[in-house]
Amino acid sequence: MTNLLDDVARVLILAPHTDDAELGCGGTIARLLEGGVEVSVAAFSTAEESLPAGSPACRTRCEFTRAMGLLGVKEEGTLVYQYPVRRLSYHRQEVLEELVQLRRRLQPEAVLVPASTDVHQDHQVLHAESVRAFKDLTLWGYELPWNHISFSAQAFVVLDERHVESKWKALEAYESQLELQRSYFSRDFVFGLAKVRGTQVRAAYAEAFEVMRVKW
Repeated sequence: MTNLLDDVARVLILAPHTDDAELGCGGTIARLLEGGVEVSVAAFSTAEESLPAGSPACRTRCEFTRAMGLLGVKEEGTLVYQYPVRRLSYHRQEVLEELVQLRRRLQPEAVLVPASTDVHQDHQVLHAESVRAFKDLTLWGYELPWNHISFSAQAFVVLDERHVESKWKALEAYESQLELQRSYFSRDFVFGLAKVRGTQVRAAYAEAFEVMRVKW
């Protein structure tokens, strides 16, 4: 089965915080890498202020690095910035400049970002600045259902069970988030959402995306 993203050589995935890329499109990352696509993932905040009490400040950065390694993202494609959580809006121009630099350095053919209807303040900023930086490229928005009042899915990446399993294994690297017992940080949720999205396109599993631009 051919997917539009299988026809690109380089994909850049942008995450407001460590764990957003895995939650929103971890299965797609696994499928892309399996198909030989070069994948880079950039997280803009390690959300240190949201860690469980007593955690070292570097905890989520280390978890992100481990999660990327488990998925198979190369070390040089694993990028972390230290912007403060919930305050990306204070740094919009710096974020845009980082995105422009990423574009020049990585030359992505497709970019995955938080969807336009994501209500989290950091996610909104990264979405808007990503549209500015990559408006002429294939640009898709991934879903994080707990942040949406509505979500319009126009694209589906069909996944096999192994892709969803890889996504969950990567998420298990975030012991800090498992400690916080977030409802969406569970194997049942990850597989359940993938099953729902798969059912919509008569597949076993899938991840859904908003389509802002397609360049093929």
